[in-house]
Amino acid sequence: MQTSRYNYKQIILRFALLFIIVSILISCQLNPSANATSTSTSAPTEQIATVTSPPLPEIFQSAFLNPVDKPHTYVEQTCRYLRSKWNPLNAEPGTVVMIILFKNINRGTAELPDSISMVDFLELMNQLQVQGFEAINTEQLQAFMERNVKIPPRSVLLIQDGNHGTEYYDSNFGEPFSQWGWGVVNGWVSERDVDQTLLNENIEMERNGFIDHQARGITSDTYLSDDIGKTVIARELQGSVNGFAAQFQKNPIAIIWPNGGFGIRPVEAARQLHFKLGFTSNSRGPIMYNWVPLADSPDPDRPDMLPEGPVNDPLMTLPVYSPNEALIAIDAVRTIGKNAGEYALSNKETEYKYYETVCEEEFGPMPTP
Repeated sequence: MQTSRYNYKQIILRFALLFIIVSILISCQLNPSANATSTSTSAPTEQIATVTSPPLPEIFQSAFLNPVDKPHTYVEQTCRYLRSKWNPLNAEPGTVVMIILFKNINRGTAELPDSISMVDFLELMNQLQVQGFEAINTEQLQAFMERNVKIPPRSVLLIQDGNHGTEYYDSNFGEPFSQWGWGVVNGWVSERDVDQTLLNENIEMERNGFIDHQARGITSDTYLSDDIGKTVIARELQGSVNGFAAQFQKNPIAIIWPNGGFGIRPVEAARQLHFKLGFTSNSRGPIMYNWVPLADSPDPDRPDMLPEGPVNDPLMTLPVYSPNEALIAIDAVRTIGKNAGEYALSNKETEYKYYETVCEEEFGPMPTP
């Protein structure tokens, strides 16, 4: 009887001991950190490589700009900007555009506001052509500014403000158009009761590629700003869109801001109506791809020039030259483009390295010729 009880106790003890051993083995399998601890001192620690992108160069600056007028960029994605900038099929770095806004071309002796004499006008056209400039239209400018699509390295956009007939255009711009193929952008006022003969002449010039009509509102004396009611803003901008659909069977892509007035609200409204470009009357300098000189605050020395920076939309607040200013500035514009091209080439290797490091995986290799 005692022997039986003793054997029973041994069996229980052995089962308990076996249970403890199995539990220890299972716990080691579930928690491998114990094994890892024993080898951590002998195995080398694995280093995680970190990719450091090379710094990009600062935006190109020019001493030919007024110190108040700072170059602004607008392409949000750096990788997209670099790919467009260095694509060999696109415009070469340093491609520069001079925008000239004509109010009146004075063929006589009478005093006209904001006018250029015929003698100076002919000299301006001649100097532009001699110094290698070529005229482009609005669609070309939009493609260049948005995607760096190829245009002449020295380009000029000629804008005539207000409504004029065939005689005016033939007398002033007819020779550059016939000799060099230089068309003119017209800031057309979509008047409700426009003279039918005047309209027919402009429709014909549009068809011939002589005139590229773009919007300028529906009343000649309007001045848009953030203080103007939304009904007036809508009247001028939507009125232009409706007028162009009825008169020219096209949608305008640019607004020549009437009398130079613009603001945050007018620009937002223009964007909602699918305008792509806007031209002020501010003389800041030429423009390049992702490079627009603008002012961020009022300039006491030039109180008539509204600051564009607060609008935060460079493509809708592009600067222009008056024709008299343009005649003086041609050499400076040419030099700005040359210097910008040299600056870009000096930083090409750095920008390629940045693209290779940061962009190539998502955007693919940089295009080659």
